[in-house]
Amino acid sequence: MPRPGPRHVRRHARRLVLAALVLDAGLPAALAGDGPVGITPELHSVTIETPEGPVTIARIQDTGHVLTGEFARTSRPCPPFCIQPFTAAPGVTTIGELELIDMLRDPGSVVIDSRTADWHAEGTIPGARHLPWDQIAERLDALGCEIDFDGWDCSAARRVALFCNGAWCGQSPSAIRAMIAAGYPPDRIFWYRGGMQAWRMLGLTVIRPGG
Repeated sequence: MPRPGPRHVRRHARRLVLAALVLDAGLPAALAGDGPVGITPELHSVTIETPEGPVTIARIQDTGHVLTGEFARTSRPCPPFCIQPFTAAPGVTTIGELELIDMLRDPGSVVIDSRTADWHAEGTIPGARHLPWDQIAERLDALGCEIDFDGWDCSAARRVALFCNGAWCGQSPSAIRAMIAAGYPPDRIFWYRGGMQAWRMLGLTVIRPGG
């Protein structure tokens, strides 16, 4: 069997140095082999528990991929599809994708897809529960509230994040305002303003309900 030449030895040494640098930087060893598109430099994917079983959230690895279909549209009639303010209601925190992923991983938090059933059926974020925007104020018991003689007692309300289709969608802001009017504490509510359009734009995993 021929012995490796100097060029092969140098190439192998460079690979070892690169691997050491990756580990020294605190990056997961699996990151280098998991494709070119991570969620963050330190995070390539996360696994979320869903009623259908565990689902891995990652980004599409094809760097030439582009959006097509409904969520590739830039313009819709306004009204009703008007750009929403950055804050859905006073006291509510607006969040992005990384904060939403943290809440999906947190057993004490609930992520709500507040869209109507037709939109939800076309695809949703793994781990999100479906509570339509026009029903959620009547179903606050699913979020830790209890009904009493004066309405809802939400002293034990869970941290909840809501989303709909995007910054042009009023379904989740309407749901949030209805929740607050019914007694839900606004400091327990988070709003993923980018919604499904931003989630898809970043190539993050989408599932079909029951699929």
